[in-house]
Amino acid sequence: MIRTLAITKNHEVIKDIDIERLLGGDYLWYWIDFNEPSEAEIDVLREPLNFHPLAIEDCIFTLQRPKLDYYDGYTFFVTQALNQGEITREEIDFFLSEHYVVTFHHKPSKEINEVWVRLSEAGDTKKWDPSHVLYNIIDKMVDNYFPPVYQIEDKLNEIDENSKGRTMEVLLEDLFDTRHDLLSLRHTITPMRDLVYRILNSQRMTYIHGKKEYFSDIHDHLLKLTEMIEASRELTTDIRDSYISINSHQTNHVMKVLTVITTIFMPLTFIVGLYGMNFHYMPELSWRYGYFATLIVMFLIALGMSWWFYKKGWFK
Repeated sequence: MIRTLAITKNHEVIKDIDIERLLGGDYLWYWIDFNEPSEAEIDVLREPLNFHPLAIEDCIFTLQRPKLDYYDGYTFFVTQALNQGEITREEIDFFLSEHYVVTFHHKPSKEINEVWVRLSEAGDTKKWDPSHVLYNIIDKMVDNYFPPVYQIEDKLNEIDENSKGRTMEVLLEDLFDTRHDLLSLRHTITPMRDLVYRILNSQRMTYIHGKKEYFSDIHDHLLKLTEMIEASRELTTDIRDSYISINSHQTNHVMKVLTVITTIFMPLTFIVGLYGMNFHYMPELSWRYGYFATLIVMFLIALGMSWWFYKKGWFK
């Protein structure tokens, strides 16, 4: 679907204008939105809009890295919104000049819809221009990055406290899933931060010079998000190392107990094995109290070794 919106010289909003008429009309600027376009609608990028084939190729093949490319008369942007439910990336492309903005996306974008409705219902459009549309959409995209990051922080606190008493295996599985989500967020937010930094330092996009303070605010938000993600990744590493250390400690404790038991029973097993040979001329076989004496000796050996291990601190 292609929808259009134009701002007249009287700062009035006109919607759903035919593209041929839009290109030939005398407007201050206009906005064309390609929402889930068909193959025939994608061809409009080639004719009559006449965008560069490389930019059109970047639109067709999704999940490009966020970037900025300069072409004759316009600038091409690749940005990435975030699907908060699945924490997956959704690409949104922009063609921006002083007189128009063209947005392109293969999936519905609530950020674009919100800005579209806001501009359509604006009583005063004097402050609006193509770069302001770009700013508002990217600003809403960045705002939508925050909830998943906050949710991950809450989830990490829950894993760290383990208030529900879940097993270590379940906790580690949740921890690695969380690290995967953090990695996806970092792959989205870090390139977007670099993109906004390029916008702020661009000398060729003269039409956004009056909006630099707005883009600077977005850049500050992206810096904060980057720091939050790195802090959460460090926390996942600390939690993982702590659980592995606890698991190793428990394993060592079990091995220590088994070693103590085995060591105590070694001399007892030797005595039992020795007198279990049943040679006819073994001197103690005919002794009346030999059985009881052997039991007492075995008991004293076990008691003595247990006391010795206790003094060494192996039972603490």
